[in-house]
Amino acid sequence: MSYVNLTFIAGIVIMAIVQGCTPNSPKQSIYYQRIQALGDETPIAPVKEYKTRYHGITLVDNYHWLKDQGYPEVDDQAVIAYLKAENQYYANFIEPHKKLINTLFEEFKGRENDQDASVPWQKNGYEYRWFYREGENYKTWVRKKLGTKTEEVFLDETKLAQGYEYFSIEEWDISPNNQYLAYTLDTDGSERSVIRIVDLNSNKLLDDTIIDSAGEVTFSHDSQHVIYTLLQKDKWQTVSLNTHKIGTPLQQDTVLVREEDDSYFLRFDVTSNGRYLISKSSDRVQDEVFAFNLHDLSQAPIKLSDRAQNKLLKVVDHGNGHFYILTNDTHVNFRLVKTPENLPEQKHWQTLVTGSDARYLTDIQVFQEFLAVNQSVDGLESVTIYPELGEPYDVQLPESVAAVGLGNNPEFSQTHVRINYESMITPDSVYDYQISEQKLALRKIKSIPSGYNKNDYHTERIMVPARDGVKVPVTLVYKQEFKKDQNHPLYLYGYGAYGLGLSPSFSSLRLSLLDRGFVYAYAHVRGGDELGYKWYLDGKLNKRTNTFNDFIDVAQHLIDKKYVAKGNISIGGRSAGGELMGAAVIQAPDLWRSVNLGVPFVDVLNTMLDATLPLTPPEWQEWGNPIEDKSVYQFIQSYSPYDNIQAREYPPMLVTGGLNDPRVTYWEPAKWTAKMRATKTDNNLLVMRINMGAGHFANTGRYGRLKDYAEEYAFTLLAHGITK
Repeated sequence: MSYVNLTFIAGIVIMAIVQGCTPNSPKQSIYYQRIQALGDETPIAPVKEYKTRYHGITLVDNYHWLKDQGYPEVDDQAVIAYLKAENQYYANFIEPHKKLINTLFEEFKGRENDQDASVPWQKNGYEYRWFYREGENYKTWVRKKLGTKTEEVFLDETKLAQGYEYFSIEEWDISPNNQYLAYTLDTDGSERSVIRIVDLNSNKLLDDTIIDSAGEVTFSHDSQHVIYTLLQKDKWQTVSLNTHKIGTPLQQDTVLVREEDDSYFLRFDVTSNGRYLISKSSDRVQDEVFAFNLHDLSQAPIKLSDRAQNKLLKVVDHGNGHFYILTNDTHVNFRLVKTPENLPEQKHWQTLVTGSDARYLTDIQVFQEFLAVNQSVDGLESVTIYPELGEPYDVQLPESVAAVGLGNNPEFSQTHVRINYESMITPDSVYDYQISEQKLALRKIKSIPSGYNKNDYHTERIMVPARDGVKVPVTLVYKQEFKKDQNHPLYLYGYGAYGLGLSPSFSSLRLSLLDRGFVYAYAHVRGGDELGYKWYLDGKLNKRTNTFNDFIDVAQHLIDKKYVAKGNISIGGRSAGGELMGAAVIQAPDLWRSVNLGVPFVDVLNTMLDATLPLTPPEWQEWGNPIEDKSVYQFIQSYSPYDNIQAREYPPMLVTGGLNDPRVTYWEPAKWTAKMRATKTDNNLLVMRINMGAGHFANTGRYGRLKDYAEEYAFTLLAHGITK
């Protein structure tokens, strides 16, 4: 039956539930039964043959038509009809399971502090904080002058969000004279922001409106100029770094940096002392970095690096007359250097911390009397303090395997460093480390109103040998009573791309799996940076398949060591992690109980062949350019999940996407679903949920996201025969 005519008869149960099914019988789940809808009214996308040729090779794509040729406008009625049919099919799947979904949602919601609030911080004569009002999805931001008691609301997200299906404040800043607020707003998930400016003295929204912003905003030192990045029309390349004088026409805005090369990303930051604006153009292999004097933007910028020098400047900060830089010019794991601001050339750089195979430098922040360095040592995250006088020392933290990062530290003169901390069993925590006392003070730990005792759970880090002998870290968490007898389901999560490692972090949502007997595991596969920058390099370009091999080898090891039985592992990943899920299900379908492919980058070859897409040219440094190089074409084709779907049995799959997603365009999950459904030989469930009003990050608001997660968790639980 055509997907256009898709209908369902009310009251018909679309799947049979097997009596006596248990979580440990992989083939006795509701997902392994034939769909019983009248006429088997599964959405079927028409096959429309489309051929292209590269390097003398013919590439056939029968679902190319699902890409609306008017993109980023999506109004092709055949495309819209198919996506709506899939959404209806998904809705009919979840309808009989609303009780479980609601149970999970209430569990998630019960672990949220309905009136949560931040730890206050001080900046420029004011104390700031945010909080949630009871029952609200979005934050309220307030401030008060130091020495006073009256708080004023300067940003009410709930009020601004009214009338929008999708709402996100990307960034905000308050001018140095404390008069103006500038914020960037995304109301459709497209990651094209609007900048609005408010006069806080009168609470008046000014007429100045900047569209097509990349989401960054700050003020010049004179408080009269807003600094922002501008996106290219109909593309997501940042084409310039601009300044706008408040109250003047946008046509008079000044360009500080113009980026002509669409393979480079242009971003900016402000140094900790507020003196310099740091602009960075990067293709992930080399950076061009300038420092602009925020006190006088008309001055010529200081060049710290150009794109011909083939090096990265991971972080640039400034304090006490010096630039401090994390760079990979002499070691893959970066070294820390400083140089006088009037002698920025590389020949003047003085090494403070040498590069090391074991120590991977990830972040720095300069303060008036000390320097804080974030790093991982043999994969374990930590913070080291370098005082102006005396020897450096490590901050002593409660656990060795934890997620550790520099927190909100807005004042250059402050005498403490705020640290964000959590582990697989320790909820999100905020510490202030007092430098003079060398003492760690807990300022906040995430409360779990419905109750939580970390002693009920156990976490461990193991090292798993991959097929090439490399040891892959795996972090696990489970209930204390867990026994390695293969009688427990396991959820394995992976990402492995862009050098974005998975930190061993806490999730209150995860408790709903753990409390139902699951083991939860992070596979720290190559492509992330958990074991240093080389760990990232060993999972990109022509080494990309290491990522997929690592993930499968981790799963097999967990089976061999009796953490779980074969076929009782559910897996999940998002974006590039969704690509990993696609590769894993193609290469080893019999290992998995179910698969959650979130906004999955599964159509790798076609995407990298389409230079008109907004993010393709910048991605060639990550995946390779198959247009110019036949060997790259053939290598990507060998692993691209969409291109390797074969007629065989696959496990149940949940696929998600967003119509406005500029990162993983909606047609990637749609094409995967269409081709997989037409090709696979099993009767296992395959459903797709496309958010028609959002982008890469799905629903906004804390409770909106929880509803999405409840559905995704229910999909996993049902695959294991767990219905309550």
